[in-house]
Amino acid sequence: EEDISAEDKEAESLELEGVKATESGDVSYAIGLFTRAIGIAPNRASGYNNRAQAYRIQGNEQAALYDLDAAIRLSGGHGRSGCQALCQRALLYRKEGREDEAREDLQKAAALGNQFARSQLVEMNPYAALCNAMLHNVMSKLTD
Repeated sequence: EEDISAEDKEAESLELEGVKATESGDVSYAIGLFTRAIGIAPNRASGYNNRAQAYRIQGNEQAALYDLDAAIRLSGGHGRSGCQALCQRALLYRKEGREDEAREDLQKAAALGNQFARSQLVEMNPYAALCNAMLHNVMSKLTD
């Protein structure tokens, strides 16, 4: 087992508390906890990833993108935090109409084994979308 520094342990504890606060709806408090965790262990990607999720919930998408970029840079786009950050950033890119960048992030996350990323890529495939639309059309005519 690798040695975890006291700073990393403290940051992880703050992050866990922040996740619980987010889940209970206290997003502003959670952001404060994640910010403290980042201050203690600024090289931990998970702090930025967690804070980005809270920012997204608040609707602060620019702050979320900033933190996701940091999480991806720190994680090298690998591991759990890197994979989650890639998926979150892809969703924000899609919302902004940045399909090529979203697809690139989803492909990286899918290569790491993320099923959500794989399903998003299928959804973004224009041929799959056309087939789904045609199937929906046929099915709706059958039920009329």
